[in-house]
Amino acid sequence: MKRKKGFYSISVVAKMFDVHQQTVRMYEKEGLISPSRSSGNTRLFSEEDVDRLEEVINLTHKMGVNLAGVEIILKLQKKIKRMQDEINKTFTELSEESDVFTREAKKQAERLGQIKRENIGKGKGMSIDIKAFTHEDEPTSQGKATKGKKEEQQDEKSGWEIEYNDD
Repeated sequence: MKRKKGFYSISVVAKMFDVHQQTVRMYEKEGLISPSRSSGNTRLFSEEDVDRLEEVINLTHKMGVNLAGVEIILKLQKKIKRMQDEINKTFTELSEESDVFTREAKKQAERLGQIKRENIGKGKGMSIDIKAFTHEDEPTSQGKATKGKKEEQQDEKSGWEIEYNDD
């Protein structure tokens, strides 16, 4: 069963925060809060409106910020939240792309190892230089994979740099 969200009247909200109703009206006039209206034009404060009003009252009454300052602070908070959401989305996308590239690199390294083993079995000499690196590091040499040695796989956060040389 879904619970309906309640709304508060201006008198209830004013009592909650021990401010005059006219103060609440002034904050609305300044655009700092925007409660919805009933069909009879009565202000209806949702939980979100009450939270916003609490923040405005805290800034003005307890921290001494004037209304212009409150407006700037609220706009900056909104902008910061939007930017943080964009950053989080970008990091998620980059992480997913990195995982795809890492899996593909591992597949290619395995394929090169298979080709090497097939060619060694045919008597052809060759070497594969595999350099593993993490996203934070520069490539570091892990040594040459030579006849009879197995290539070591790296963990999920690593990539591969492979040189293929015919001898």
